[in-house]
Amino acid sequence: MWGLLHCLGLSLGLACSTAQAKLCLSRQLKLNGDYILGGLFPFGIKEDAVLERTLPKGVLCTKFSAMGLLWALAMKMAVEEINSSSALLPGVYLGYDIYDTCSLPMVVMKPSLLFMSQIRSRDIGAYCNYTRYWPRVVAVIGPYSSELALITGKLFGFFLMPQVSYGAGSDRLSNRELFPSFFRTIPSDRVQLQAIVELLCLFGWNWVAAVGSDDEYGHQGLSLFSSLANNRSICIAHESTLPLPRSQGSQNLSKVDTILQQINHSAVQVVVLISSEGAAHILFQRCIVTKVTPKVWVGSESWLVSEQIVKLPGIKVVGTILGFLLQSSQLPEFNDYVKQCLIQAANQTFCDSLREAPPQSEDDVVGPQCPQCDNISHENISVGSQHHRTFAVYAAVYSVAHALHLSLGCNASGCPSQNHTRPWELVSKMYDLRFSARSVTLQFDETGNVDMSYDLKLWVWHNKSQPDFLTVGSFQGDLKLNRSQIHWHSQGNKEPVSRCSRECEEGQVRRVKGFHSCCYDCLDCKAGTYRQNKDSLSCTPCEHHQWSPDLSTQCFPRTIKFLAWGEPVVIALLLLLVLAVSLSLAALGLFCYHWGSPLVQASGGNLSCFSLGCLTLVCLSVLQFPGQPSRVGCLAQQPLFHLPLTGCLSTLFLKSAEIFLASEFPGQAGRLRSWLRGPQAWLLVALLLLSEGALCTWYLLAFPQFMVTDWQVLPQEALVHCRVRSWFSFSTVHTVNVALAFLCFLGTFMVQSHAGRYNLARGITFAMLVYFITWISFIPLFANVHKLYQPAMQMAAILLCALGILATFYLPKCYLLLWEPHLNTQEFFQSFLELGPRDRGEDQEGKAAKKRSQ
Repeated sequence: MWGLLHCLGLSLGLACSTAQAKLCLSRQLKLNGDYILGGLFPFGIKEDAVLERTLPKGVLCTKFSAMGLLWALAMKMAVEEINSSSALLPGVYLGYDIYDTCSLPMVVMKPSLLFMSQIRSRDIGAYCNYTRYWPRVVAVIGPYSSELALITGKLFGFFLMPQVSYGAGSDRLSNRELFPSFFRTIPSDRVQLQAIVELLCLFGWNWVAAVGSDDEYGHQGLSLFSSLANNRSICIAHESTLPLPRSQGSQNLSKVDTILQQINHSAVQVVVLISSEGAAHILFQRCIVTKVTPKVWVGSESWLVSEQIVKLPGIKVVGTILGFLLQSSQLPEFNDYVKQCLIQAANQTFCDSLREAPPQSEDDVVGPQCPQCDNISHENISVGSQHHRTFAVYAAVYSVAHALHLSLGCNASGCPSQNHTRPWELVSKMYDLRFSARSVTLQFDETGNVDMSYDLKLWVWHNKSQPDFLTVGSFQGDLKLNRSQIHWHSQGNKEPVSRCSRECEEGQVRRVKGFHSCCYDCLDCKAGTYRQNKDSLSCTPCEHHQWSPDLSTQCFPRTIKFLAWGEPVVIALLLLLVLAVSLSLAALGLFCYHWGSPLVQASGGNLSCFSLGCLTLVCLSVLQFPGQPSRVGCLAQQPLFHLPLTGCLSTLFLKSAEIFLASEFPGQAGRLRSWLRGPQAWLLVALLLLSEGALCTWYLLAFPQFMVTDWQVLPQEALVHCRVRSWFSFSTVHTVNVALAFLCFLGTFMVQSHAGRYNLARGITFAMLVYFITWISFIPLFANVHKLYQPAMQMAAILLCALGILATFYLPKCYLLLWEPHLNTQEFFQSFLELGPRDRGEDQEGKAAKKRSQ
């Protein structure tokens, strides 16, 4: 079907035979009416070098563009339809005045100035106020190219003359400050370029070449594409401009070959070609000649269906060609209309009737309107009668007609004859104008553009010399694609890959090398960081309350962690606790049972039972360490341990003092014994407990331990633990207990053993050695163990300290009570303090005499 959509191109030449008479088609490009529409169409192409022009004389276009004539006939057909319509502009007759632009700025200016001349005149008046100015046309249709529209748009914008283009897509024309009266029945090129960028993103092509023609269309297109591509992380490896056909020479061909060589020797597999038809034709010619490696060519609609490119010999070898083409309504009767116009133009009677009309020619101003049009045949022109831009011309005429209909206040019965509309009055009606052209409803937005859909076309060869245009997708805000229909040039129909570097794996980020963000190395994200998105250049740290493993793309919430009851180390310590408590309670029960025995009394009597009770509380104090910490629990840790330990050590201190006095000061021992036994001893124990309690109270008030959540110490959890605010104050709390232990050791380690009697001093000495060894070892171990297990280390130290005192001082006595009861005598456990110095000497003499008698 798309074979009928190919335009005839720029090189038909003069196609009629010498036997055929000239047509009068050029005289059908003018029609009088109540309101005249100006038309600007590319009938001709300048062959000579424009740069050689040194005088402001007219330019003769010798080559003929059949497409320009077809577009002009589409305008003519639309005007005739409107004039015969009873619903649109009833009773109002539209006329037209159509001229050639030759696709040159110096040519398009003359008809543009003629359109702005006053009605029934060739002069443009110079006024301060143009509100009452009547130009000869009410609106202008055209021109086709952006390069010309940017020139005429400013001229018509000064007079607020409505201008509706059917082909100028430059995004600059959307600027309402510079072009307040410009409208177009196609979207801005920005929409087409957005569609191209979406296509590249969909296939993952982020390393592409961009080539544009050396004109307004190419420069603006490259600039806009570069901006859109950069926003989507698409890198342009090479960006070049192609010389135009009118400046073709050996130097320019060399430039084209250089561009192709750069593309061919790079890793680029996709080329975005934003070019006019002629420049694209030169590029593909050189592609075929220089045998460039096949690529994927993503084209703009300006050349996508060009017949001169489609018919290039060998075009199939350049690779896969994709591009976007505007969706438009078909004009099925237009081909018949073109034939009818050509038949009428060959009818001598019809041509004679045109001569009889009053002469309205402006040949002496702008020259012949289309001299080449009178030397063609309908066989040469009918091929492109269904070109996709034909509907855009048709819709442009209807947009002006609808605006004029509103401005004249027309209704079903007609248009009030007393109303007259000037061009500037139409501009306000065309803003946000919603109108219909055939089955399509269009609306100008605030920038003068219309919203239309694009079809994604693929060139497909079916054993033919020319390709078919297969629709493989569509774009209207978002791209919809049917990948299964796309046939690639690569072997095995494999989808091409166009990337500077491989795609990074999950959890890897890019480290850019060079100037392009698409050329990079992939780096792994370490634990605690993650890759935020595919375009990230660095790993993003997780929040303090989150964690992530290596090579992660997200963070996870941390779970609360503490020394739980079910931990193996806690279970082991609890078993040790059960052992320690069992032994201390057993010893306490045994001592209570043998309360009046010499052993118990020599060990301290009720003070020993009090000491064993305190030792039991010391062991039970470890139960506060496992489980989730709380504020109250952190505050209670030190008093619950230190006070019972002080009670235990204070009883041992009384016993060691008693032994020390008996050993070192035997004369004073009897007198001081009452202070170390009875109520005075309990008073001393209470004073020591009050001292330790005062230290604990000061510590809790001045430097209380507090609960803290550590987010960094564990890889996946948040550790909740009690933190010591001041280690100096923490060590101060130990002062009383350390002093008691030190005095106990000093008072007992030098005491000599007496034959035949139990040595109470040795048990206290070894108990204090265990105390010091335990807590001195605790300091480096606690500092180096993981924070999670520091509470377990405290538990172990407390239990080992308690077990050491039990094992060295109390358990040996329990052994004697259970398995050596015969030693539980007054004589075996008699202390020096009880005997006194004299008794001690007599006792020794009696023993010596007894020994001699034996």
